[in-house]
Amino acid sequence: MPIKVLESEIVSKIAAGEVIERPASVVKELIENSLDAGATQIAVEAQGGGVELIKVSDNGAGIPAPELELAFHRYATSKIGNLDDLEKISSLGFRGEALPSIAAVAEVEILSQPRNKYEATEAVGSYLHLRKGEVVRKESRARPQGTTITMRRLFRYFPARLKFLKSVNTENSHIAHLVSQYALAFPEVKFSLVVDKRPSLRTTGNGDLREVVSEIYGSEVAQRMLKVEQKGSPAKIGGLTSPPSLARSNRNYLSFFVNRRWVRSPLLTRATKEAYHGLLMDGQHPIAVINISMPAQELDVNIHPTKAQIKFCHEQAVFGSVQKAIEEALARTPIASSKAVPFSVSSGQWQSPRMIMDNEPAFVVAQLPTMELPVLRVLGQLANTYIIAEGPNGLYLIDQHAAHERILYDRISAQWAQKEVEVQGLLQPITIELSPREEETLRASKEFLAEFGFTIEPFGNRSYVIRAIPALMARANIIEIISVLLDNLASKESPSPWEEKIAQSLACHGAIRAGQQLSNEEMRELIKQLEQTKQPRACPHGRPTMIHLSSHQLEKEFGRIS
Repeated sequence: MPIKVLESEIVSKIAAGEVIERPASVVKELIENSLDAGATQIAVEAQGGGVELIKVSDNGAGIPAPELELAFHRYATSKIGNLDDLEKISSLGFRGEALPSIAAVAEVEILSQPRNKYEATEAVGSYLHLRKGEVVRKESRARPQGTTITMRRLFRYFPARLKFLKSVNTENSHIAHLVSQYALAFPEVKFSLVVDKRPSLRTTGNGDLREVVSEIYGSEVAQRMLKVEQKGSPAKIGGLTSPPSLARSNRNYLSFFVNRRWVRSPLLTRATKEAYHGLLMDGQHPIAVINISMPAQELDVNIHPTKAQIKFCHEQAVFGSVQKAIEEALARTPIASSKAVPFSVSSGQWQSPRMIMDNEPAFVVAQLPTMELPVLRVLGQLANTYIIAEGPNGLYLIDQHAAHERILYDRISAQWAQKEVEVQGLLQPITIELSPREEETLRASKEFLAEFGFTIEPFGNRSYVIRAIPALMARANIIEIISVLLDNLASKESPSPWEEKIAQSLACHGAIRAGQQLSNEEMRELIKQLEQTKQPRACPHGRPTMIHLSSHQLEKEFGRIS
């Protein structure tokens, strides 16, 4: 093909494809415009996963009538004026691509009333209706100061992109997560979110970050969060981070803001991980809301089409500052030591200290069918974590958590496959508060959880009541399990089918822990049950359950043979 200049319509579609990945991308661009306009109140409404409708209203500066149509031209912006401004960008948006990109792939209406200084010439606001980026209607309408942008039928003029979108609940989840992030970044701004005509999020805008965390993650999480505060060069670090006892199974709860810009930064993720080194188990991640303030000249925010990534001039200095700030916050709070708790072999459950009654036995031996005793002979327990056993050909070290996890996983999977999941109703139902994203995940996964024995019912705004649980989980931390299940079901990091994700989570959190002391009888029973599983040498996550040191290896190590 010969080289030629593309038509303007094709160019606009390409630009829209770079900026508008999914409905949440539209919400992001519009919220950033509202924040740059100085809004203190921002209301977001979405329907049909954001495809049918996205509406964002604010009380910001507004756009004067002569400039309203110009705002939909490519590269039109009020945020930079010359090349020098790119060296010190302080606004969230600056490229002038958001509004024209949205208008290129959807129907858009905008109604804006500027600040009071324009009232002498403009008694009412200005309204535009655009299709395919062209104005089809223009008139004056009444509105208080601020701007309302309504987008309908996203990707109507770009249908190829529709097939790449996920389900309505998934797209709603992305929108809820995004609005939550901006609420964390701007606690002084009053945010509200309505999804499919259901209130999903509302913050007070009083400037208290902990109160916003409470609204999004729940009051218990907010109360336990530790304050992060450090002033110095090259950056000022602030925010909240969780104690080691409060962790999640994925990185969705790590929120980083640089000069109020929400970013995804591998550098900051690694700095946070290093701060928790040795304090969290593998696969566990903290909850953190970290705000970094630094001179705009020390950043490059122009390296990504959607401004989701940035580059620091002095990466190592920023890395060290964030790590140190979090470490200091963790050092100010003592880490509670855990005590060993009894283990019930019959149910395969660990017993929480708060649920053990004085008249309950430390353990109950399973009433399994009569079987030949295991070949392994239990010798003892190492570090309250590993079972030492002797076999016909050497020594075995068995990871008690991994072994019990395999036992529970096979039981749970078998019950689910046979549609005979043992369910236990709760005499005292458990109330749980969910974040907007968790709520959308629960709505999409409620039937799946019911198949595994969970009965969860709505109980007010983003509150739910757990009335029944799988019997194997009767003595586990149910709130923690639900939180992890929703994290795993929403996570993109694992390609596993939903039933496997649920079974793995239940097995992991129902299994005995490392550090729990077991009696000889309990250890023997655990090994006996492990031998009945399909894959006794690996846990559901693929970790080995045991290490074998053969008699030949031992003799060689002790110099008995060469």
